[in-house]
Amino acid sequence: MHEFSSVLLVDARGWILMQERDEHPVIDPDCWGFPGGHLEGAEDPLAGALREFVEETGVALAVGDVVAWRDVHVHHEAYGTDDVMHLFVGATALTDADITCNEGRRIVFVDPHDVTSLPLTAATGLVLPDFLASPDHARLSTAAKELS
Repeated sequence: MHEFSSVLLVDARGWILMQERDEHPVIDPDCWGFPGGHLEGAEDPLAGALREFVEETGVALAVGDVVAWRDVHVHHEAYGTDDVMHLFVGATALTDADITCNEGRRIVFVDPHDVTSLPLTAATGLVLPDFLASPDHARLSTAAKELS
């Protein structure tokens, strides 16, 4: 089993920060997902999420900027394993201009209405519809407006 941690940020428009993966990853190449990745050894999921986020976006989030939302159990065909993705969510005043894409093709905020037309990573496809339908999406969008 592999463990991953990812960060889902919502801006004041209710748009979701998404990463378009390139052709190089073993799992889910050419798909859209949340910034994040493998935990290292016995790394705490939150610490891993924050580490991966800064590595991939150039933005350092503080511990209080995100909270645990859900653990997603997903089968990765490429590994032949049943894995866990720890998903952390938060509101943000960041814009596309604040993000540096250090991994993949691009990392941008995506309109929730456009998300369903994108090829999604296995874990993202499992959790994103539930998140968008949840009161947490609207709550974080409102909180992001207050940050702006």
